[in-house]
Amino acid sequence: MNAVDCHAHVFDPRRFAFAQDSAYVPASHEIGTVADFLAVLDAHGLSHGLLVNPTSGYGIDNRCMLDAIAQSNGRLKGIVKLSPGVSASEIADLAARGIIGVRFDLIGDGLAALLDPAATKLLQQIHSLGWIAEVQCEGDQFAQVKGTLEASGVAVIVDHCGRPDATQGLAQPGFQALLAFGSSERAAVKLSGPFRFSRTGPPYRDADPYVAALIEAFTPERCVWGSDWPFLRIPARIDYGPVLECLTRWLPDERQRRRVLWDTPARLFGFGSFTRE
Repeated sequence: MNAVDCHAHVFDPRRFAFAQDSAYVPASHEIGTVADFLAVLDAHGLSHGLLVNPTSGYGIDNRCMLDAIAQSNGRLKGIVKLSPGVSASEIADLAARGIIGVRFDLIGDGLAALLDPAATKLLQQIHSLGWIAEVQCEGDQFAQVKGTLEASGVAVIVDHCGRPDATQGLAQPGFQALLAFGSSERAAVKLSGPFRFSRTGPPYRDADPYVAALIEAFTPERCVWGSDWPFLRIPARIDYGPVLECLTRWLPDERQRRRVLWDTPARLFGFGSFTRE
C-alpha cells in the first residue's frame, strides 16, 4: 500500500556524531537508523516517510538525514533545520537531494526562530523554491506567529496538532489561531504526536476533540499523519502500531484515511508510487 509516515527522525551516532552543544542527546533506546526506520515502515505496510531533522542531537547538522534519504531508493524525503544565513547555493543543493522544506522549532529555539528579522529572508528563500515551512509550537505560540506566516506567503505545515494544552479546551488562543489558519489553502497540519499533549496516556482519547476540530478546519485534503518515531523524550514506552491505529479512530472512513495517508502527502510533498521488490 502506498502510504506515508509524515513525521519521523533518524539517528546514527556511530556514523554521524551528535552536536556537542545539543540541548538533549538521545539515549541508546531512542536511536533509530535509516535501516531501522525502513524496517518499521515495511512491518506496518507503509511505503514512504518524511524525515524531519531533529533539534535533539543534530540541530542544523542535516548530514545523517541526507544520508538516509540517499539510501532509501526514493522512499524518503526530508525537512531540514537551517541557520537564517544559509546561502542560495546551499539551498539549491538540498533541493536536489530530496529536501522539500525547513523546520522552525519554536519550542526548542523560541519565537525568535520565526519572528527574528533574519528569519524573514529564510522564509523568502523557502517561498521562492516552493518549499514548505514546518512549524513546531505548543500552547499559545501559534497565535504569536500566525501573522508572520500569513504575510510570508509560504506554504506551512504545523507539527503534532499544534501541541495544545489538553487541560485548556478548544477555546485556547493558540489552538483557535491554528483552526482559523486552516481556512488558508497554503496551510496543512500533521495529525501526529497525541502523546505530546495528552494527559491521559494511551490510547490518548483526550486528544480526540482537538484532532476532530483540526480535521474539520483543514479537511483531509490538508491533513497528514506522522508517527514521530523513534519517540524521543517520552517517559513511558510507545509502540508504532497503537500510534498508527489512532488514525482509524479519528477517521473511520477508509477513503478519508487514504487521503491522509497517501493522496494528501503525495500532493504536498511530491511522493511517487513505490513497489517493494
